[in-house]
This record gives sequence, structure tokens and C-alpha cells, in this order.
Amino acid sequence: MKDRFIGLCQQLITRPGADKLLAWLETTDFFEAPASTRFHLSHPGGLVEHSIHVYHRLHDLFVSERQNRENEPFIELSDSEEETIAICGLLHDICKANFYAVEMRNRKNEQGQWEKYPFYVVNDQLPYGHGEKSVYIISGFMKLTREEAMAIRWHMGFSDNDFRAGGFSVGNAFEKFPLALLTHMADLQATYLDEPREDA
Repeated sequence: MKDRFIGLCQQLITRPGADKLLAWLETTDFFEAPASTRFHLSHPGGLVEHSIHVYHRLHDLFVSERQNRENEPFIELSDSEEETIAICGLLHDICKANFYAVEMRNRKNEQGQWEKYPFYVVNDQLPYGHGEKSVYIISGFMKLTREEAMAIRWHMGFSDNDFRAGGFSVGNAFEKFPLALLTHMADLQATYLDEPREDA
């Protein structure tokens, strides 16, 4: 999955600073990290797997939306559209680099004996939020368009802490920046359709 992720980034994301962002990712645990502590893809490499799933889902949603809006069965995306989709899909959860740690817990095995087993915990080294942290990290390496920043910032949709605390910005973002809604939908599709829960 790591090679696939790097290949997509190198092929599709060509703006200045993208190479430095990719080099920074190599210094983190991004490629070994889980996507979550105990739900979807909570295993080593789950985060990069999830990012690739979101990219493919977002690409399909973007193309479908354009086909519907333009009433055309076939459309060709521009290089800048392909780059935007890759940035939002592949990098939306970059905030989870160096975010998890492994601790040990006790549980009974099948023979009724206590044993230690590893599990993931959150160990947030940069408590800056979720989507906004991804935007912050990416912006340190390369420039994002306003639409890309909004899509990454609000990819959690109505699960975002801002909304749960009573904020209405996510709805405004979805109205003004359709890519934000599509990125949220792609994240949900990847999580619930492509990535079965580990405890299911």
C-alpha cells in the first residue's frame, strides 16, 4: 500500500512542495499507523489503506457528479482536478501521522489464561483538531486552494467536534464548497463500505 500511495502522490500531485511533504511523511509513522484505534482498519498500515480508499471513492463521486451536472456520459478531468482529488483523498487524514501509540492490555485467551495483547491509543502530539490539523500540516509544505482546504477541514462532516458543539460552519462549507461534501461522502463510503470493522 505504501508504494501505491507514493506512486499516486508522485503521479498526480505535482505542485511545489509536494515532494517535501512526501519526504516528511516518510519520517513519520503514517505508513505503519492504523486508521483508527479499534474500528475500521485498526491494524498496521490501515491509515494508508484508508487514504487510498478515500481517494478512489472521491474520484468516483467527483466524476459522477460532473456527469450528472453536465448530462454527459463520459467526461475527462483536467490535470488540476485530478490533483485536487488526489490531495483531498490521499491527504485528508495526514493529521493521524504520529497520532497513535501502542500499549498493552490483559485479556483471557481461549484457554482462560490471562495474556497481554497490544492495542492502539491516541497519543496526540499536536492537539490542533482533526481536519484543521491536516490543513495546517499540508500548508506547511505546499499551497492549498480554498476549496481543497475546506474539503480537508470538513471531511468529518457532522461528526466534527465543531458541529457537535453547536457550530453550523460545516453546513455552510458544504453549500459553498461541494468538494467538501464529496470528500465527506467519500470518507464515509470508504469507512463503512470498503473497510469492515475489526471487531465485527
